[in-house]
Amino acid sequence: MIVEQLYTKCLAEAAYYIESKGEVAIIDPLRETAPYIEMAQANGAKIKYIFETHFHADFVSGHIDLAKKTGAAIVYGPTAVTGFDAIIAEDNQEFKIGDVTLKVLHTPGHTPESSTYLLIDENGKETAIFTGDTLFLGDVGRPDLAIKSDLTQEDLAGMLFDSLRTKIMPLHDDITVYPAHGAGSACGKNMSSETVGTLGEQKKTNYALRADMTKEEFIKEVTTDIPPPPQYFPKNAQLNKQGYDSFDEVLEQGNTPLSLEEFNQAVKEGALILDVRTQADFIKGFIPNSLFIGLNGTFAMWVGALVTDIHQKIVLIVPEGQEEEAVTRLSRVGYDNTIGYLKGGIETYAKSGNQLNTITSISADELAEVANDATIIDVRKPGEYTSEHVVNAENLPLDFLEDNFDKLDKNTEYHIHCAGGYRSVIAISMLMQQGYTKLIDVAGGYGAIKNTEIEKTNFVCPTTLK
Repeated sequence: MIVEQLYTKCLAEAAYYIESKGEVAIIDPLRETAPYIEMAQANGAKIKYIFETHFHADFVSGHIDLAKKTGAAIVYGPTAVTGFDAIIAEDNQEFKIGDVTLKVLHTPGHTPESSTYLLIDENGKETAIFTGDTLFLGDVGRPDLAIKSDLTQEDLAGMLFDSLRTKIMPLHDDITVYPAHGAGSACGKNMSSETVGTLGEQKKTNYALRADMTKEEFIKEVTTDIPPPPQYFPKNAQLNKQGYDSFDEVLEQGNTPLSLEEFNQAVKEGALILDVRTQADFIKGFIPNSLFIGLNGTFAMWVGALVTDIHQKIVLIVPEGQEEEAVTRLSRVGYDNTIGYLKGGIETYAKSGNQLNTITSISADELAEVANDATIIDVRKPGEYTSEHVVNAENLPLDFLEDNFDKLDKNTEYHIHCAGGYRSVIAISMLMQQGYTKLIDVAGGYGAIKNTEIEKTNFVCPTTLK
């Protein structure tokens, strides 16, 4: 038996490959299918089933394309309704993969159809659970993401409490827990950076599995301080439920070199210029009206959070050799309308005599010298700001920046920082699209600021703009 976790840091997402006696099951695959097909072919095996733990909201799964290419059956848990052929399993239904078995445990709560898959090995021993977003290491799934549901988040939280206590906690402590996400995902609040653990460890350390916790306490705990879900979540869930365009077609369209004339025409017709270079390169020179979101960060998550139209046509400024990567990572969150990239990149634009924009960037030490008279905008998340921040800095989280444009004055100079320098440049690019010009980036973000003599403070309940 082979069990392999395929973890994608950009999305904090885990897919799984299970193989026995030449048969393979894939759990929660990403949009691109090649990695799973190639793994099976390398082992002389055939993909038999594609198991989905639920209708994912934070990424577009590869279940439909993978089924078409391999003939594998897609399996969802009870109550799921799909726009494509799938096996809607019954609770406790078993599926054979070679000499091993995957047993469906219906665990509603994160969503109504959420299911956990229990792996039973060749000897009949229960060895692992693939929990999707029902149970994470250190947390459980948020109960507010079900699409088109009459259930409240409190209803779902109550269902999650029951699922954990009747289906998962009675299992043996030595069972391995394989969740769908780790730290950084917006599908939970306090996930561990670890991506594999044991159920026994979770019973000891996970707040949601406390043996003495009442249902009322659980509901209050998991529904308190849930940040608003990124705007693309329901759109991705709908794609996963109803279907989507072939990834191969999306990649072929997006991975197309454009001449400067073709590029300019696309922009004239409404395409968004998405610059995916590093923030250091972007600061030095970029095409006016570009949006910066670098491939060197949590690229797909920020595209999904900030580009509100999932059907937006996109043209790329991308480093040579990373064109396919950019299109692929966009497609993972449902942005399938990339129409190409500028051949030769920023150099092609500049060589034609076009003017580039730049961003003023200063060091943390330089900020410390002017901090008393500066208007400082901190674009980190509220929890980061609460922990520690510069005195008098205003918290304007990047996630909500678009909602707060009208709270800023175009005649005021703003010093903008995040934690390390990535999000602040995204924020500045967004503000420049809106006509703000007096913007200064603080290189290194709060990671550098905290090592200066600048005055810092923290509050339990800071005033934040939302």
